[in-house]
Amino acid sequence: MASVEIAAEHERILREIESTDTNCIGPTLRSVYDGQEHGLFMVKLDGRIRNHDRDIEKMCNHHFQGFVDSITELLKVRGEAQKLKSQVTETNQRLQDDGKGLLTCMDELRLCRLQQRNIATSIDKFTHCLPVLEMYNKLQEQMTQKRYYPALRTLEQLEQTCLPRAGKYRFCSIMSDNIPRLRTLIRDTAMSQLKDFLESIRKHSEKIGETAMKQAQVQRSLDSAVSLQQRAAVGRRLRKEAGLGAGTDIDGQGSSPMSEQDSGVLDVEDEEDEDEVPGAQELVDFSPVYRCLHIYTVLGSREQFENYYRNQRRKQARLVLQPHSNMHESLEGYRRYFNQIVGFFVVEDHILHTTQGLVNRAYVEELWELALSKTIAALRTHSSYCTDPDLVLDLKNLIVLLADTLQGYGFPVSQLFDMMFEMREQYGEILLKKWSLTFRQVLDQDNFSPIPVATEEEYRQFTSQFPFQDPELDKLPFPKKLPFSEFVPQVYSQLKEFIYACLKYYEDLHLSSTEIDDVIRKSTNLLLTRTLSNCLQYAMKKKNVGLAELVQVIINTTQLEASCVYLEEFISNITNVPPDTANATKLYGTSTFKDARHAAEEEIYTNLNAKIDQFLQLADYDWTAAQGGGAPSDYLSDLIAFLCSTFSVFTHLPGKVAQTACMSACKHLSTSLLQLLLETDVRQVSMGALQQFNTDVKECERFARAGPVPGFQGDTLLLAFSDLRQLLDLFTQWDWSSYLADYGRPTCKYLRVNPHTALALLEKMKDTSRKNNMFAQFRKNERDKQKLIDTVVKQLRNLISAHQT
Repeated sequence: MASVEIAAEHERILREIESTDTNCIGPTLRSVYDGQEHGLFMVKLDGRIRNHDRDIEKMCNHHFQGFVDSITELLKVRGEAQKLKSQVTETNQRLQDDGKGLLTCMDELRLCRLQQRNIATSIDKFTHCLPVLEMYNKLQEQMTQKRYYPALRTLEQLEQTCLPRAGKYRFCSIMSDNIPRLRTLIRDTAMSQLKDFLESIRKHSEKIGETAMKQAQVQRSLDSAVSLQQRAAVGRRLRKEAGLGAGTDIDGQGSSPMSEQDSGVLDVEDEEDEDEVPGAQELVDFSPVYRCLHIYTVLGSREQFENYYRNQRRKQARLVLQPHSNMHESLEGYRRYFNQIVGFFVVEDHILHTTQGLVNRAYVEELWELALSKTIAALRTHSSYCTDPDLVLDLKNLIVLLADTLQGYGFPVSQLFDMMFEMREQYGEILLKKWSLTFRQVLDQDNFSPIPVATEEEYRQFTSQFPFQDPELDKLPFPKKLPFSEFVPQVYSQLKEFIYACLKYYEDLHLSSTEIDDVIRKSTNLLLTRTLSNCLQYAMKKKNVGLAELVQVIINTTQLEASCVYLEEFISNITNVPPDTANATKLYGTSTFKDARHAAEEEIYTNLNAKIDQFLQLADYDWTAAQGGGAPSDYLSDLIAFLCSTFSVFTHLPGKVAQTACMSACKHLSTSLLQLLLETDVRQVSMGALQQFNTDVKECERFARAGPVPGFQGDTLLLAFSDLRQLLDLFTQWDWSSYLADYGRPTCKYLRVNPHTALALLEKMKDTSRKNNMFAQFRKNERDKQKLIDTVVKQLRNLISAHQT
């Protein structure tokens, strides 16, 4: 392709040589010597000369016959020519004689005319030389004033117009020799100014970005409900209003339209008005870029300049996109990082719209893709170090402002919004950690006691914090107590605060109300099922939590479970999404309170049994006593008093919980007493010890019959002691005949007595009879009793063996 263009250029030069006056052939030939294909042109010129020689030869051959005929006619007139010659000689002689005076006058006239021609030639040469000198003087002045683009235009006019007209003079040769040097000087000076501009613009990108983001923030505050298409249009108008310097066109005429002072970035920091955001045109002067672009265009090196500018800006982009290592420590670090990015692309957008091809859309989009990937990677890395939800929220708002600003300049920012939507999980985890500490603090500070209310104002204050309704309590006079502790309204308020914190993050993320409602409900469910649940478990497992506190936990969780309906309404009100919307996420966090309540119930049962065990450890029976006392044991009296006072606290518990706790305590007490009787350490049990033990069991039955917890039907609670009662009745009444005869029948009087248990206790009584009564064998009654015991033991063993078979 290049060889075809060279051949066409040589053909054009040959046509100019053939058709141009020889006085003006110099520039044409100079273009040949300035090129790199001089040899090819000489070959082309030789070929053209040979073609002209052939044309001349053909013309001569065509007119040869006419030349011969002319010679023939010339010979015919030779004689007449001799005559004519004689006449002419005579006439010439006369003429010479007559013209001697005239010749003298003509010589004088010739000398005069020669002087006139010389004078006219001098005037003409001066006329052509004076513009050259004037133009060169103008060039020197422009160079001195650093008006390089007009100087380059003057230099071009001097070279192409003035010097060819002036002719070949020594001063013209000197000027011609200086022209390349001046061009190089102008180009190097322009490039130096461009480098200064690039360095200045790199340092001041942060200020430019700050200005652009302030303007975008002001615009967004004026109209926050504008659509995405409208935002793009507003951004373009914003860019025009805050344009980074006036635009320019490369028209090849006149001087640079920008200021001739080569400043890169103007210092306006001291001129800012707090009430007025300065336009970016007040910060940046792009004349060095335009001037350098014009100069390189005129010099035919525009492509070189474009490549240099783009490469330098790519390097600066990589520097701008490299975040500081401690950027995550404060919002100011992120702000400076974003300001630099915005400043960089605001400059490139302005260059794109005010120059013809210095940068193109593909180049800017390539840089933006690089910036987008680097920025998102940096944000993911640095934001992962953040543990402060307020900082994450401020960062999100800053990223939204960054996205809105760049979207206003026509850059796609959907990936930024996707990244912010990804950050919601991290934000949610940080919120959960924060609310975990808050819930634990609330639980640690709670006294787990019903809230006393002395006045109507206090009552309204608590009911305004928590949706509590109890018509029966409303009828009671003041002072009165709310059933729940301060933990309940504080937790409910914190749940609402958490919902508000979630809502703040999803603002300005261009999500629909349904999407916001869905993610808030999911986050709230996570808070309830994981964070609050763990905190409640932590509170119940603490060592200082007693039965009263566990009872209050059950009451509190019951109230909070009932308040979940109001939480759903609260979420619907702030998201404007009806709670009955299809596919709407429901708050299943109520299971958290149910699980916590069940855990508290189990903890109550465990603690209550542990307390019973502590009292039982105080039991001090004389297992070899000859006769039992008539009053219950002291430890059992204390235990019964403790149970009565404990169950009196259960009045606010759900009936089934209190009944289950009471039944569990009685069963555990019955089982523990039986185990106490059958312990391996107790090797001997006398009838007197059994009588005392029976007295204590009767005290337990009296407690069960008194109904410490309402709601039991009949003697249901007594069933907890039925196994122990039947065993004691069997031994105290010594009714073995009935037991052995009716064993296994549904109507058996001692249906709940296990033969193994009876055998173990009987073995202990047999040992007692043998060891404590040394002279038992000498007493007939004792001997009969021992034989009876042996007989019963034998029968029990046979009974056990038969049933095992």
